[in-house]
Amino acid sequence: MSDQNAPGASAAPSGPGSTAGFRPTAVAAVQLAAIGESIGVVVPGASGSVPVTGISLNSRAVQPGDLYVALPGASRHGADFVSQAVEAGAAAVLTDDAGARLLAFSHDIAVPVLLAEEPRSLVGGLSALIYRSRPEDAPSPALYGVTGTNGKTTTTYFINALLQALGQKTGLIGTIEILAGGEPIPSLLTTPESTDVHALLALMRERGLDAASMEVSSHAISFRRVDGVVFDVAGFTNLTQDHLDLHGSMEEYFQTKAELFTPARASKAVVTVDDDWGAKLSGTAAIPVTTLATHADAGAMAGTGAPAAADWTVSRQAPRGLGTDFTLRHRDGTELRVHTGLPGSFNVANAALATVMVLAGGHDAAAVQTALDAADPFTVAVPGRMQLVSTAPAAVVDFAHNPDALARALDAVRSPEPGSRVIIVFGATGQRDQGKRPAMGAIAARRADTVIISDDDPHDEDAAAIRADVLAGAVEAKEREGLDCSIIEVFPRDAAIRKAVELAGPADTILVAGRGHEVWQEVKGVNLALDDRVELRSALTARGFTVLEDQRIES
Repeated sequence: MSDQNAPGASAAPSGPGSTAGFRPTAVAAVQLAAIGESIGVVVPGASGSVPVTGISLNSRAVQPGDLYVALPGASRHGADFVSQAVEAGAAAVLTDDAGARLLAFSHDIAVPVLLAEEPRSLVGGLSALIYRSRPEDAPSPALYGVTGTNGKTTTTYFINALLQALGQKTGLIGTIEILAGGEPIPSLLTTPESTDVHALLALMRERGLDAASMEVSSHAISFRRVDGVVFDVAGFTNLTQDHLDLHGSMEEYFQTKAELFTPARASKAVVTVDDDWGAKLSGTAAIPVTTLATHADAGAMAGTGAPAAADWTVSRQAPRGLGTDFTLRHRDGTELRVHTGLPGSFNVANAALATVMVLAGGHDAAAVQTALDAADPFTVAVPGRMQLVSTAPAAVVDFAHNPDALARALDAVRSPEPGSRVIIVFGATGQRDQGKRPAMGAIAARRADTVIISDDDPHDEDAAAIRADVLAGAVEAKEREGLDCSIIEVFPRDAAIRKAVELAGPADTILVAGRGHEVWQEVKGVNLALDDRVELRSALTARGFTVLEDQRIES
């Protein structure tokens, strides 16, 4: 998190900074003159020899030797915190004209101050320079980046698990946690700030990791959190309605995602062409693309309807347990037998994408098949992603928080057993795309037997107003389409979860959707402890149902 409170940054509980443990232990100093030269700024006199060993956007995370970058924000300018940064050991400051004016009215700054017109655009490149995160003259971990609306987290976990099965020492950067060959670091953003991303990549290189997978959100691209990073393989899952509060339209959302598939950000790509956006991306990407189709009618080019055969296709799907066996076939006749233990067709797509990305990363198909057979890597538990809490009733926690993800999750948990009902608990996030709220309500009404509308993370918005938007969509769909479902509103969320368990019989399914792995609920700036998995276990136990052992998530 930076001092300027950039849009899209997630609120987090108070406590240790999110950047603890991100940095390599040894960084060769870069002289300030070299930093100035890289951004076209002349550093006069003795200031040019000032050594810089780190970079930070957050005055509270500054370490001795850092370049502190003071950026403008929604409410405060980073220049307001320069004194704190210098007290913490900042060796120099980079800011804009507005920041310089603020500094002119403050006490004398005892470190050099560099000025740039748009310093935000320079942070990624400077971070790469200072940390030598991906140097051309030294080996670095192979880097896999996954973008798309849904499936990013699961796909990166699948890539991580498959690479480990291939004997690789791996790292992971994503929504849930960050792994760099040591203890997991809880993650506060889907993709950390670019200063932290480059520090993490340097840490992974220092620890001798072979490969790393990273979630790349549209926010990360828009807010320049992956500037200066070139992925060896970029992957695309899908594109459905979400984040239109930031992007305004689906076309703008797509264009932001498409920026990842350019030579400045990736060397090659694997694109899932199950939707028109994927097909469009595969035809417009400026880097070599391998295409993947995971269902029979995939691969139609956007706007033309003309089928385009994908390089890899999924076929011969057969259920096994909660998961699926399937065949992944290349156009040259190569076939791989794949299994995922996670339910839903979307997890078939995630597993297929992970496999093809690893193949695109240079791993031999025969070695991949051996790893798939021996380790079953796609049965890895992913926190809050179709996470099973009990089996009778089936109780599942999932992160589904947009219309497409909610529909897929509801379809995935529907039991074929006669008389089995689906009970869903969900809401919508405050201060986010309001247009998806009634759509999500309608989807729940169409696909569930009992719809319990509650709170997600209201943030600073009125929780009752958010519930009303979701409720209106559900009620309208029920009345207009004559749906046979019950719709109730229960809050707070823990009470809604208890209500779902009260209504459930052993043959039913409970889906608690929207928050997944999250353990805090933000209400009016206050973070309340709330973990859907804990609440669900507690409610099930209180009713005498048996819950599954709460094992630590594999990663």
